[in-house]
Amino acid sequence: MEDDDAGGGGGGGEASPPHAGSAAAMAGAGRDIAASPTSSRSVTQTVNGSHRFVIQGYSLAKGMGVGKHIASETFTVGGYQWAIYFYPDGKNPEDNSAYVSVFIALASEGTDVRALFELTLLDQSGKAKHKVHSHFDRSLESGPYTLKYRGSMWGYKRFFRRTALETSDFLKDDCLKINCTVGVVVSTMDYSKPHSIHVPESDIGYHFGTLLDNQEGVDVICNVAGEKFHAHQLVLAARSSFFRSELFEHESDEEKNEVDTSNEIKEIVIDDMEPKVFKAVLHFMYRDNLVGDDELSASSSDCSIFDTLAGKLLAAADRYELPRLRLLCESYLCKHISVNSVATTLALADRHHAMELKSVCLKFAAENLSAVIRTDGFDYLKDNCPALQSEILRTVAGCEEECSSGGKSQSVWGQLSDGGDTSGRRVRPRGHRQ
Repeated sequence: MEDDDAGGGGGGGEASPPHAGSAAAMAGAGRDIAASPTSSRSVTQTVNGSHRFVIQGYSLAKGMGVGKHIASETFTVGGYQWAIYFYPDGKNPEDNSAYVSVFIALASEGTDVRALFELTLLDQSGKAKHKVHSHFDRSLESGPYTLKYRGSMWGYKRFFRRTALETSDFLKDDCLKINCTVGVVVSTMDYSKPHSIHVPESDIGYHFGTLLDNQEGVDVICNVAGEKFHAHQLVLAARSSFFRSELFEHESDEEKNEVDTSNEIKEIVIDDMEPKVFKAVLHFMYRDNLVGDDELSASSSDCSIFDTLAGKLLAAADRYELPRLRLLCESYLCKHISVNSVATTLALADRHHAMELKSVCLKFAAENLSAVIRTDGFDYLKDNCPALQSEILRTVAGCEEECSSGGKSQSVWGQLSDGGDTSGRRVRPRGHRQ
């Protein structure tokens, strides 16, 4: 296409050229309002995470059958769940159980998840001559491995010849140790911003905690079993609808509008809580977090879950309408669930409307049923909470359906004939045919 003739005729009226001075002014104005230059950068990297899988009792796992595996607990890397599958008799029927197989599987929903993997069989002689298969220390011609869907795997059918493994330093005291590292490929966009000011995390909890510690402006006394705690009515009322009702809803409109000129401090009696528990409740109401783990764990050794500080705090949160405290207690108790404690923790959660914790307990009990039914806690459910036993069985039925649709666990009903170890935190199924 040809350029138009700047001075040309051809139908249009002539335009007078701008004055030279005006043109310079316009150019200067254009420079003044020009936007700041921006830039962007695409960054592709891996989010890495590792998991150690200990296989105790290797000799007993042998003979479970070709294609059957022992699964690790799932672990999370890059927003996805993963699991290690160990096949004592191999995965490939053509190998006639001559090799053990090891695979890493995508255990959560996902489509086209790109990742790098590393499998390490640990040398237990102390010589550090580990057997390592890794994507991380070499360039991959076709790029990272892509897992198309849940259940997709990467690994080795012929990971190690069994006869060599059983006479090697990798097997010690009938135990194998496998380290797995997963690097999920993620892409992010890094772009420049004209201005950025960092805002620190809120410190309101610190300042309110200081207000409680210094006893400044206190206007209410909470009498707990004879021990008196000074606090602030407005803080208690703002945090708990129970205290709001106790402190203010009984006042008439005239009383609410009156200015209290007396120096008397209102006192309320709390007769359903121990002083140490109320102190922890106050800590939460002012600081919005739990007391330290040292205080919580100090009360947890060799006593019923109902008698621990965390258990009593959960009860107090339910009684005094503190939903966030209840959720914090649920989160803490969830991390300490074991075969021996799950039944009584389930009873505690059900009693105090801790539905998140209850759901976790039901699933844990169903997955480890053969061991759980041998505990004192399960006997407690029989005697005191028979309805919860029925809920466990309904959860078992749900686990069975998940298993039949492709889950990695062995039939939980089948666990009843397998026996169980009640001393560990987690009891895993022995195998599943692919």
